Parts: sequence; C-alpha cells; structure tokens
Amino acid sequence: MDCFKVSGGRPLFGEVAASGSKNATLPLLAAGLLLEGEAQLSLVPELRDIDTICELLEELGMRFKRRGEALHHQVVENSVTIAPYDIVRRMRASICVLGPLLAKRGAAVVSLPGGCVFGLRPVDLHVRGLQALGAEIVQEHGSLIGKAPAGGLRGAVIDLRSAFGSTVLGTINVMLGAVLAKGTSVIRSAAREPEVVEVANYLNACGAQIEGAGGERIEIQGVNNLKAVPWRVPADRIETGTLLLAGAITRGKVRVNHCRPWELEDLLIRMRNSGLKIKQDDNWIEVDARNGELHASNCETAPFPGFPTDLQAQWMAYSTQVQGTSRIADKVYPERFMHVPELQRLGARLERKADTTLVHGPCPLTGAPVLASDLRASASLVLAGLVAQGETTVRRVYHLDRGYQCLEGKLRGLGARVERQVDDSKP
Repeated sequence: MDCFKVSGGRPLFGEVAASGSKNATLPLLAAGLLLEGEAQLSLVPELRDIDTICELLEELGMRFKRRGEALHHQVVENSVTIAPYDIVRRMRASICVLGPLLAKRGAAVVSLPGGCVFGLRPVDLHVRGLQALGAEIVQEHGSLIGKAPAGGLRGAVIDLRSAFGSTVLGTINVMLGAVLAKGTSVIRSAAREPEVVEVANYLNACGAQIEGAGGERIEIQGVNNLKAVPWRVPADRIETGTLLLAGAITRGKVRVNHCRPWELEDLLIRMRNSGLKIKQDDNWIEVDARNGELHASNCETAPFPGFPTDLQAQWMAYSTQVQGTSRIADKVYPERFMHVPELQRLGARLERKADTTLVHGPCPLTGAPVLASDLRASASLVLAGLVAQGETTVRRVYHLDRGYQCLEGKLRGLGARVERQVDDSKP
C-alpha cells in the first residue's frame, strides 16, 4: 500500500494539462455493451476505476487494447449477463452496466455496488426507471436480477424525482436502457451534469436519437442498433478544480489547460468572491493567488450547475487559509465529511454541525500522519499538506488513485514537494 509524503510551504507555479474525465469515461465504456463494431475512446485516463470497469466489461464479453491514451474495445461475446460481486463491490459506477445488459441481452444479474462510503446512495431510481421500461427486477442475495420482456424493453415516461435530488448514474443507466427500447421514452427530473450530456452526444454519434440532455427532460426515440465511432473523452472537471485549488491554497499561480471552464462556473465565482484573480479562455483557466487578502466564501453543494460535491473537501482545505469563517454545506451527500477530523489533525479549526461545517481561518497547519477515507477526501489532505509546516503523510492513497492520474507528478511539475512511497507502517 502506498502513501504520499508532502512537504509544505512552497507556492505552485506553472501550467498543467487536465486528464480525461473519470466520471465520463466509466459510462462511455459501459455504453460499449450496446455497440456493434470496434469503438475507440481517446484521452482515457489511467486510473484504478478505469481498470475496474474494464475488468468488469471483460467478464461481460468485451475485449480491450490500449494504445497510449486511446482505448479500443469491442464486444466479442453477447451471452454473459452476470456482473460478479468481486468486481462490482469496488466501485459504485459498476451499476451502469445494468441498463445496457437489459437493453442488449435481455437479462442482467448485477451485484449491489460498492465504492466510496459516505452516507446513503440508493440505486432504487435506477431500478424504478428500468422497470418503467418493462424490465422485471428483483433483489436477491445481494444482487439485482433483471429480465426484459419478450420483444425487448419498451418506451415509457420515467420520472427520476426523489428526495435525494437528481441522479447522474441513474439518468445515464436509464438512457442506456432506453436507446434500444421500442418507441419513445421520456426521462423527467433528469440530471443535468456534463457527464450525462457527454454520454448522450456519444450515443447520438453512434446512431441514437436523444434530445434534451443537459436539461431536466430528455426524450429518446429507440433505434434498432448502434454502431461504434471514435470519441474523445472530455477533461476531468474535478481534477481541474483540484489543481486550481492547489495553486490557490499555496498562494501561487497555476494555469490548467485542456479543460472546459463552463463546467466549473460556480467554483470560479466563489474563487473570485474569495479574492482570487481568475483568467479563462475557451479551454484553459488560470488562478493567481500571489497578491491581496483572501477571505471566506461560503459554499453549498448542489447538482449541476451548482457547486460540485466532489470539490467540497478541497474547498474546505482551501478555506483553512483565508480570513474569516467559511460555511460549507453538503446538501448532496450530507454525511460526506469524513475528512474533517483528519484536517483537524493538521490544525484546522472546524466545527461540524450535521450537513454543515464551519471553517475558521486562517489556520496555521502543521504536518502530521493522516488517513484518507475516500477519493476526494484524499485530495483535500494533499492540498492541506502543501501548506502545512513540516511533513504530512497521507495514507491509503489507493483512494486517490481511483480518480486522479499521477496527481503527485502533476503537482511536482508545478513545484510541489510530493513523493509516493511504500507505506510500511502497521495497520
């Protein structure tokens, strides 16, 4: 098991390119179950989660060849319908094979998924949506067992409204099921995230008929087949935000290239509100934190286009270094605050109250051993280590490897002192 050794106190400067989006790549690969011919995705990041979805899809009859940043894949066996627990348990996004299996193969057995643990994240909307398309789905022995009706899935009106808000994977899963269904499907209360739009655009390029992605109503006219086409994965908006906040927290100047600024509008507004100088063009963003006083800027997570829950922990780390009290609320995952006690170990002055944490800044941080609890918490601890006096050891960075491609290398390229080492400490 690896750990990061982070020596703080050095401002970051320079330019860095964002890697391909993890959250877009996963469902784009799952969509491969629906396609005829060889597909090619370029700018595919090298991540643990990508390895996991590929391993799962290989179990389901898909074959892969990686050539640099391009991943070629094709279905060679259409009879397998079981997604095994040993693979699915590692990553919640594995659930997105349920829709394609029911649509293309008429049956599916998918173990209930795992992944980062921070509160209740139900899959009932996935099930409800696919049942509306005619699938029979029951839960037995820890798995979802589904069967499409004779003649395949059929178009329907699906409402994904729930007390938990919109569901990105749920919207995509239902969309993947509906593209081959007979007739017209309408998804109401659809998630509006860029990843939904990306999957819809990809499917349309393959021959699907999807309208309205990016809004709350998506209409899908079912087609008989989909043919693979080459596609480029978009930049990872969460990695982009993390790198910008690394520049901000260290009082440096960092430009992130090959990104899509419109996907991070809420983050950029809050960064400007806190006193940071932000420049941007069509495909790059630059943060300059070298001069001026930085002050508290509240944030409340919300579905897109609101503040991403996946940047909440990183924003909290940044907020420890600004003047005043920041109020950070997570309305998407109210339990997603397991990084709070670890940041406190570094000296952060934090008050947790249900779904809200108050950050009293500025806090002088000092290095200490800390334990990553999930993917984005890992990033927040690395960011805090960049400004902590002395050395910070971040353990369990396998969480970080699920969603960041060589983060330590990118930070070192900007001047950070970050080293990956084998963690030989006792559990």
